[in-house]
Amino acid sequence: MAQVRRDSENREVRRSGETTIRYTVSGPVGGSAVVLVHGWAGNRTEFDELTGFLPEENRVIAVDLAEHGESRSGREVWTVEEFARDVVAVLDAESVHECVVVGHSLGGAVVVEVARLRPEVVTRIVALDALHYLFVFGALDEEQAGGLLRPLREDFAGFVRSMVEASSPVDTDPGLKESYFAKMSSVRQPAGTKAFEGLIAWDMEAALSEVRHPITVFGVGEKIAPEAVERLGDRMHLVPVGLGAHYFHVELPEETGRLVADVVQGQG
Repeated sequence: MAQVRRDSENREVRRSGETTIRYTVSGPVGGSAVVLVHGWAGNRTEFDELTGFLPEENRVIAVDLAEHGESRSGREVWTVEEFARDVVAVLDAESVHECVVVGHSLGGAVVVEVARLRPEVVTRIVALDALHYLFVFGALDEEQAGGLLRPLREDFAGFVRSMVEASSPVDTDPGLKESYFAKMSSVRQPAGTKAFEGLIAWDMEAALSEVRHPITVFGVGEKIAPEAVERLGDRMHLVPVGLGAHYFHVELPEETGRLVADVVQGQG
């Protein structure tokens, strides 16, 4: 697949709570859009290479969530739903009338909520290594949630390292995992901790019960557990891929871009 050269422009939209959301737009004005949302401790530049492998006719919008990348916020609410409102503010600012939303990791939950908030605008949902990790996204009781959040609050670095290990295939290069650890552990605080707490509190089953859009999940093959297929298989198309570790959209942008492009064009 030939990479398309896209002229891009950085923009921002302001929300309440001293929140300024920065984002990048490229592609033709007025066409159907592809909206890209990064994961926890990430930023919109992760999609720079992938963007060039999306269809030329689509407007591409990559968003920095609050307190990630160049976006800033002094707010006190760090729920998945509030992150979705960041994205909706961008959609409104850009007068987007139709879009496919693509989210990585935490961003997968965020784009589900975007579809919930703007069902008439979103046509399809794509999750990149998201939603199928039931120990994070599944319905957790108080004890399970507490067990997961305790190390987050008491040993943040150790928590991040465990998350990197949990989402990486066994043969992942140690240097690559170390780079992921460095990236994720440098997330701005207290937003980083609060954002993960918000993800654990998110009720995926309630959200999915209200969202009627087609959902495609591209997940690290060996990390898609049979339990996830059993629980989620009738609601979303779970596609195992062998493109690398959790950040496969960064490692192999052309291959990931081809997968996303197929969904955007209705072929996947």
